[in-house]
Amino acid sequence: MGDPRKSKKKYVKPKRPFESDRFESELQLVGTYGLRNKKELWRHRTELSNYRRQARSLLALSVDDRAQLEHELIRKLTRLGFLSGSPDLDDVLDLSLEDVLERRLQTIVLRKGLACSPHHARQLVTHGHIALNSSRVTTPSRLITVAEEEQIRYAARSPLNDESHPTRIAASTAAQRAKAAPAAADMDEDIFDEEGEAS
Repeated sequence: MGDPRKSKKKYVKPKRPFESDRFESELQLVGTYGLRNKKELWRHRTELSNYRRQARSLLALSVDDRAQLEHELIRKLTRLGFLSGSPDLDDVLDLSLEDVLERRLQTIVLRKGLACSPHHARQLVTHGHIALNSSRVTTPSRLITVAEEEQIRYAARSPLNDESHPTRIAASTAAQRAKAAPAAADMDEDIFDEEGEAS
């Protein structure tokens, strides 16, 4: 057993740290999901890699030998919200890094309209304004299960419980704009198609 004061590293660095394509894609994910640094991204990537490695090792076994372990893995990933419907091991191998990042507390706070941006969502979580099942949570990277998702709200003692708070107004405005953006994009595509057919 190792020294409890020296925690084990929870992520694996890329073998080629200055590969341009991967470098740009990582920067885009860090900005889109409001991550603090690339270590957070690498930690989730390592976690996803572990799940996929388990799935590959199970596929190498016979159907009878892997039945119980396959059920446990798929049940865990379904509970975390990575999978839905009637998934199998092939669906586990098809998981992407975005599927994991979407289950972070920080991202779900933004998706529920409690914050204006990913960075604002991170600030609300770290400052103790967000509660999960009536208990404050200050870890933005926590993965939220499907059952816990409905229990996310502002903390009881947070001033954000007042609907007239400027932050609440700004968050609701940002949520309305986010909902209107896909509709506007669809309208633009329809107009473009009609102009193309007319020409």
